[in-house]
Amino acid sequence: MASRKSVPPATNRQRKLAAGPGSGLGTGQGGETHQVAGPGQALLTSNQGVVLADNQNSLHGGDRGPTLLEDFLLREKITHFDHERIPERIVHARGSAAHGYFECLRDCSDWTKASFLSKPRKRTPVFTRFSTVAGGAGSVDTPRDVRGFAVKFYTDEGNFDLVGNNIPVFFIQDAMKFPDLVHSVKMEPDRAFPQAASAHDTFWDFISLMPESLHMIMWAMSDRAIPRSLRMIDGFGVHTFRLVNAAGQWRFVKFHWRAALGVESTTWDEAVKIAGADPDYHRRDLWESIERGDFPVWELGFQVFDQATADRLPFDVLDPTKVIPEELVPIEIVGRMVLDRNPDNFFAETEQVAFCPSHLVPGFDFSNDPLLQGRLFSYLDTQLKRLGTPNFHQLPINAPKCPFHNLQRDAQMQMMVPKGRVNYEPSSLDPSSPRESPQRGFNSLALSETGPKARLRPESFADHYSQARLFFRSMTPPEQYHMISALGFELGKVETPAVRERVVAHLLLIDDALARGVMDKLGLPPGSITPATPARPPQNLPPSPALSQVASRSGSLKGRHLALLVAEGADAQTVETVKTALEKARARVSVIADKISGVTLSDGTLLPADGALAGSPSCLFGAVVVLGSEDGIAPWLTHPAALDFLRDAWRHLKAIGLDDAGQQLAQAAGIGSDDAVVALADRRSVARYLKAAGQGKFFAREGQPGTD
Repeated sequence: MASRKSVPPATNRQRKLAAGPGSGLGTGQGGETHQVAGPGQALLTSNQGVVLADNQNSLHGGDRGPTLLEDFLLREKITHFDHERIPERIVHARGSAAHGYFECLRDCSDWTKASFLSKPRKRTPVFTRFSTVAGGAGSVDTPRDVRGFAVKFYTDEGNFDLVGNNIPVFFIQDAMKFPDLVHSVKMEPDRAFPQAASAHDTFWDFISLMPESLHMIMWAMSDRAIPRSLRMIDGFGVHTFRLVNAAGQWRFVKFHWRAALGVESTTWDEAVKIAGADPDYHRRDLWESIERGDFPVWELGFQVFDQATADRLPFDVLDPTKVIPEELVPIEIVGRMVLDRNPDNFFAETEQVAFCPSHLVPGFDFSNDPLLQGRLFSYLDTQLKRLGTPNFHQLPINAPKCPFHNLQRDAQMQMMVPKGRVNYEPSSLDPSSPRESPQRGFNSLALSETGPKARLRPESFADHYSQARLFFRSMTPPEQYHMISALGFELGKVETPAVRERVVAHLLLIDDALARGVMDKLGLPPGSITPATPARPPQNLPPSPALSQVASRSGSLKGRHLALLVAEGADAQTVETVKTALEKARARVSVIADKISGVTLSDGTLLPADGALAGSPSCLFGAVVVLGSEDGIAPWLTHPAALDFLRDAWRHLKAIGLDDAGQQLAQAAGIGSDDAVVALADRRSVARYLKAAGQGKFFAREGQPGTD
């Protein structure tokens, strides 16, 4: 059972210097790094010159209590951060979005009085925005990064915004550290690079001093951070919220979006090449899938649990760096979301949509998660500055679709024309003016929460390694190897040896094989790094296979984008058989030819092309097929683009289908042979290829010549 004892602000005595005299580095009881001023050193102050005693924790009302509005230091820091960029979002600047609907699949009234969850088959309009986090609006779609996953429900009781990510945890535990996190991962301020990348000194310096970030780092270094498609990511609400039913009874809830297509990723080399071949790859994929009627679908699941269950867990449910394994609290599906319409105007909708975690409807309430508490202030403050007016709710994309009335007036860009002389209440001059409704209105839970005001971090937040270990040990061997490779690559870009070594010192507490693998990639001798000293010793939590995206692969070709590379004179019947089989399996098929005008088949017919070979590398597709004739394939046997098409497909672990001519190209490209390289001779072999392609990446190929 997790201890609920709180950790008060660390005193100078408690903040023992960790790196020798004069370093200024000290560690609080929660494991966070405090940088204590030494003699003659500049003091950290507010913008008003007030010296800060604690820059790590926001002001809480009692043990595990809510963040207090009076925390002027938190508000000043967050406000300044929120206003650093205009008009582009500071984070989540590069986004793609779509309209759709949410369909309730079960009556949830035993948990929540929210109307949109009260009746099976009830539909609610939604607008969903996906985004990268670190890069600017002009960056590329495929960097290693978290993906934002924000959904605006236009319910019949008002707007409900579920603002999350494709990763269920976050880097930090307290909103006080959010500006520091984002400053560290953004372009370094003196040189304005790297863009949309975490592989640089400032980010890893911050991470090395904030062990609470390590669980999120395991996710960020996993394949989840380089998704194949926005249609193939899961989504999470990250925080613990509350559900409230009509009787006033409440339970905790975690929100989960499950992609109907399953979760699929690229390899790192593939992501890099996609960025060069098509910087808008994810945006284009989402748009085109909706335009052709292949609508993306997600299921919404709830993890619902009571306080007694929360108290039995070996971690604190208010800690946003922790997951609740679904083996402990099952995920119950309550509805599904379908995105079926693209925006009419990118700026008016995708760019001007304003999400706020504070947008709730009756039936939901907040928890005292200190990161969530800070977001409740920060998001509204950001939207006020970014959109320039408190009237941003009147923009069509933000306006509720149910009736709304209030007594707010004027302000910049007022787009409505309020009538009458009454803009206050109570009033008696206009009996028709809107009035409050205690019965139907939003009522916050009447919870008793008292305690001394303090900047603190609960002791139950102090275990920073157990869930990072749980995540790594829940992965399949290929996924673990990818994480080791990602960490080796990222830390290999760090120029400061002490930063690299501090990160490895943390990895040694997560898993020995993980740390040894990273050390080998960095050229650090075994035993040369001493493990970090944890605030709380790690536990060996049972692995959760549900966390592995490979273990839960769908095995379907539905929604996958495959390439048919067709050379002159290809057998018309074979082309038709393969193309028909792929389309019957509901894959999207693009014909690639030497020229965009198309290719002439064996029967003299012209097969139109969807792309030219020179501009359609195999990294853009989930699997490939090569068909041709002996004469038609001959020019490709020395053609760099044709050879690279197959070499990259092999390197990126894709299923490869080859007729006789395609096998000649494969031999010229020097690719190997395995169960995912299928010779296409008849319908049975085509069926074998479909099965191989449906499995996604063929990880058994890794380590073979020509692969990473």
